[in-house]
Amino acid sequence: MIPYSKLQHKKVLVLGLAKSGVAAAELLHQLGAFVTVNDSKSFDENPQAQGLLKKGITVICGRHPEDLLDEGFELLVKNPGIPYSNPIVSDAIHRGIPVITEVELAYLVSEAPIIGITGTNGKTTTTTLIFEMLNRGSRNPLIAGNIGTVACGVAAEATKENVIVTELSSFQLMGTIEFKPDIAILMNLYDAHLDYHGTFEQYVEAKYAITNNQDEEDWFIYNADQEIVNQLAMKSRAKKVPFSTNGRSEEGISADETAIYWQGEFYLDRASIALPGKHNLENILAAVATCILYGCDKQAIEEVLKTFTGVRHRTQFVREWNGRKIYNDSKATNCLATKVALEAFDQPTVLIAGGLERGHSFEELRLAMNHVKGVVAFGETGKRFIEFAQSCGISETILAENVEDAVPKAASISESGDVILLSPACASWDQYKSFEVRGDLFIEAVMKL
Repeated sequence: MIPYSKLQHKKVLVLGLAKSGVAAAELLHQLGAFVTVNDSKSFDENPQAQGLLKKGITVICGRHPEDLLDEGFELLVKNPGIPYSNPIVSDAIHRGIPVITEVELAYLVSEAPIIGITGTNGKTTTTTLIFEMLNRGSRNPLIAGNIGTVACGVAAEATKENVIVTELSSFQLMGTIEFKPDIAILMNLYDAHLDYHGTFEQYVEAKYAITNNQDEEDWFIYNADQEIVNQLAMKSRAKKVPFSTNGRSEEGISADETAIYWQGEFYLDRASIALPGKHNLENILAAVATCILYGCDKQAIEEVLKTFTGVRHRTQFVREWNGRKIYNDSKATNCLATKVALEAFDQPTVLIAGGLERGHSFEELRLAMNHVKGVVAFGETGKRFIEFAQSCGISETILAENVEDAVPKAASISESGDVILLSPACASWDQYKSFEVRGDLFIEAVMKL
């Protein structure tokens, strides 16, 4: 860890705990800052706050005092999920107090180079592919960020021999000031999180932070098939590596129906790639380009592509059963994600979908339903999804109680050669604590077939 001294004896407020808040508070304390943690959960029910107090960190729990910022704080580190409309956050901005997320702290203390991955879709798969390739190639990678391990905690333990592969959300990036990854990747940009950012333009601005501070010594890998991403790439000062799935290109990395090309030259045959779908091809191109730039052995890259079948809950191959291939895409909590998943397959598909009722239309899925032969729907949107499926001309429709009940029902209307796909197009909170719980129960039901 770099002995970053600029925070020593500074008064810093950490707003919100969870994993990122705890890691940030501990790191700031280690760096010599005077840390105060404020969390809405009461102290008696807050073991994380209790643990921080034992380390000598001031904790204020159960409320957010209106006069909290009168204590003379010089920096606010907030949980990424806390919106900027929060009274304490907006007051800090009004007072000119810098507001950051723990990702900024990770950059300030990291001895290891950082690879940053962002975008609306594909972040987790791309991050995992890069980690697996670098790991297979003995490049000592560590994985961090929005994928589950707190970036500043990883950075505090990393050495110059490591490289930190970091998945970054717009929430995290919006709270950066100096953050500057050695390699930045922008997968794509679609409407998302507008309830947090307010406008699509502000969402795009948050994503652009991944390359905003880069210079001629850094690399920016970006989706050349999206015009808005191309426009952002023109603004970046980094060395640029475009990726495209629309045929062979002389620049960057590209793919046609049969092969992947690096700077216009044949690199590898697509026939050996295990991961299905055009959206996953984008993820693969970004990952391969990153690992080429990082000097990863080609054999290591190829070995991963031959065996990697997906990240858990993201078009994850579960098993083959009586000639049917079954996939878990529980992470698909909106129509765009389900549309992308459906377009990954050409085979007749039995779709399992449904979940929390938010009143959103399913019309975005209509064109992607052309090879769906049957639908099993569950949850609050179950009946409405059945009606939508029938309007698409799909006659095989079944209403299920939950995802566990949906699996044998989907199997009953499938045939050898079909795909059975859980891709709900809805959030899970009507019946399940998270999409992970929903996906795990789906896998359990599949294994019982």
